[in-house]
Amino acid sequence: MRRALTSVGTGDGDGGDLGGRPGDGPDPGASRLWHVTLSVSGKPAPLSEVRRALEQLAHDHPFLLTSRYADDHAEIRYWEEARDLHDAAAVALRLWGEHRSSAKLPPWEIVGLEVIDRATYHQRVAEGYGPPPAHPVGVHPY
Repeated sequence: MRRALTSVGTGDGDGGDLGGRPGDGPDPGASRLWHVTLSVSGKPAPLSEVRRALEQLAHDHPFLLTSRYADDHAEIRYWEEARDLHDAAAVALRLWGEHRSSAKLPPWEIVGLEVIDRATYHQRVAEGYGPPPAHPVGVHPY
């Protein structure tokens, strides 16, 4: 049984109610927000085709915040809602392959994956060593 890709908006909330009583920690069955950075690379492809493919992927799956691309690699950043890191990573690892055909993505391979929780993402940004917030949203060349 294949799990459908899920998506979330970038809302202003704190990631949703994690359940339980104060001090109990997150409810193991509750979903959380995870910031995903997926890096892919392969043989060079025409930039116009790479851009069109990433725009199609973003159109089909509006949870994508931003994509950066060159003729031989790309980076996709987005928020994923999942029960735990393992679920968020599994969805991310399927994203490129499952949409290669429908979005006409280049036949590149996944070469990097980072999945961090919302608190860690915001802590990194606040301390100045994490990725800057994904602005502007969309598909952009490196």
